[in-house]
Amino acid sequence: MKPLFGKSLTLRLTLLYAAASAAVLILLGVFIGQSVEQHFEEQDMEVLSGKFALARHLLERMPIEQLQSSVTKQLDDALTGHHGLAIAVFSPDRQRLYANTDIAIPPDLISPQLTSRGINPVKWRTSDGTPWRAISAPIAMAGPQKETVIVVVGTEISHHEHFMQSFRITLWIFVACATAAMGLLGWVVVRRGLSPLRHIRDEAAAITANRLHTRLPVDTVPDELATVAGALNGMFSRLEESFQRLSDFSSDLAHELRTPVSNLLTQTQVTLSRGRTADEYRDILESNAEEFERLSRTISDMLFLAKADNNQIIPHKENVDLGAEIRNLLEFYEILAEEKGIELSQSGRGQVQGDRLMLRRAVNNLLSNALRHTPQGGTVSVSVTDGTDGCVELTVANAGSTIPAEHLPRLFDRFYRADASRQRDGEGSGLGLAITQSILATHGGTISVTSADGETRFMLRLPSRGA
Repeated sequence: MKPLFGKSLTLRLTLLYAAASAAVLILLGVFIGQSVEQHFEEQDMEVLSGKFALARHLLERMPIEQLQSSVTKQLDDALTGHHGLAIAVFSPDRQRLYANTDIAIPPDLISPQLTSRGINPVKWRTSDGTPWRAISAPIAMAGPQKETVIVVVGTEISHHEHFMQSFRITLWIFVACATAAMGLLGWVVVRRGLSPLRHIRDEAAAITANRLHTRLPVDTVPDELATVAGALNGMFSRLEESFQRLSDFSSDLAHELRTPVSNLLTQTQVTLSRGRTADEYRDILESNAEEFERLSRTISDMLFLAKADNNQIIPHKENVDLGAEIRNLLEFYEILAEEKGIELSQSGRGQVQGDRLMLRRAVNNLLSNALRHTPQGGTVSVSVTDGTDGCVELTVANAGSTIPAEHLPRLFDRFYRADASRQRDGEGSGLGLAITQSILATHGGTISVTSADGETRFMLRLPSRGA
């Protein structure tokens, strides 16, 4: 889904800041407008309450019969100098007894249900559109009958409305200008705040395959971006390591394939240089077949590792008896061990869940490697034990030359051989231990190696069947 305001973080943050500022300013404007309007209403109420008190004082001292004589004159005198004020007196049946103006009074102001407390101010407009605000309440006049009249006191508020209209226009213009200014200021602040991010972008863009050793600055960027820079540095480190491994692998692969191909080419050219007997051709073809078989095995191993690196190998889970599998493998290597005078031994048993063929291949690689490097008269022992953490441990130990400690971490690298003199011994492709490690990783296990005092031990750890 496409972001609402595009992909620009600067634009989105600016608009967000401007929207938040506009919301605050609008709320503030509404509050100020209501406060000013309430102030005018309070002023009007102060004036209306004062005139109503004056009217009450006059009417409560005189009977209703004198309303058209002395009281009328006194009410007129009380309004002298107060433009826009109106006082009207109504009988309980809504008959107008007195009014200093002929404006129409709303029915709510002269309702018979009025109490002595009166009603809240009523705002209305006359037929010509003039706005008024008024209050009303019943008053008991003097006399034996205590006649009750309804007194209405109102004031014209057109000058207030004109002021409020002008005030609101000015206020909203100010809010609009302030919002625009805050938006511009927000853009400047966001641009300034995101400058470290742009710096990281420029630094990252400058990193190429030839500059994978370059790292982004962490100490000079804000704390919020330091974690991002650290994560990118970690990614660059992994890329550098993977790129270096890929380069080494490509070089080793080219060497491993170039040598047998060169041998095949040379042998073929020599064979074709002159006529040969059928037996000679047969011998040459048998030699070429062996070389092709080794090439095929190398390519097959490479494909397996490539699939393992991309998580394309899904093992078939089944119960595997490691003791039985090891016993079958030792029987297979028994003749070879006798020829070399090597003693084979097995101890322990264990059950794991995994792919039988893949696990057998892993153990077979270790046994083949152990037999290849064990001197005549040496021993190769295989033991299976139950670990304390729900894992089954399989150990393959063989007598032989101690492998220097600096070589141990790289034994599982592809085409790596600790002994350079065995680089071309005619056996193995240099991928066996790498394949074994990939198989163990696919099954959630691990493999480690130690070498000391003329003994090399490979330890495999696999989750047990019940884990």
